[in-house]
Amino acid sequence: VQLQACGGGLVQAGGSLRLSCATSGRTFSSLDMAWFRQAPGKEREFVGGIRWNGDSTRYADSVKGRFTISRDNAKKTVYLQMNSLKPEDTAVYYCAGRSSHIASLWLGSWDYWGQGTLVTVSS
Repeated sequence: VQLQACGGGLVQAGGSLRLSCATSGRTFSSLDMAWFRQAPGKEREFVGGIRWNGDSTRYADSVKGRFTISRDNAKKTVYLQMNSLKPEDTAVYYCAGRSSHIASLWLGSWDYWGQGTLVTVSS
């Protein structure tokens, strides 16, 4: 399975962006998917996740109410709608997928990673 993230860019504080992560392979509909981000000098952190069937989502407290993760299994794509962006949201955003349906957010539990897309929020 290959993941290709896109949609990053430069946006002013308060603005919106939508990230997309397109996947190859036949197994997308069975994968839990998530978005992580890594700011300069910081560790990679969880942003939001969605179960394989789309019936459950979870978010980091820092983005709750502003970001929405969704998926289209027919298009084999997961999305991250980001609203009310803040300068502290500036980071490289990565999509990830895994075949195991567990609650752990440990980075090592994710089987597949995209290449990352840069989001820069100016103040």
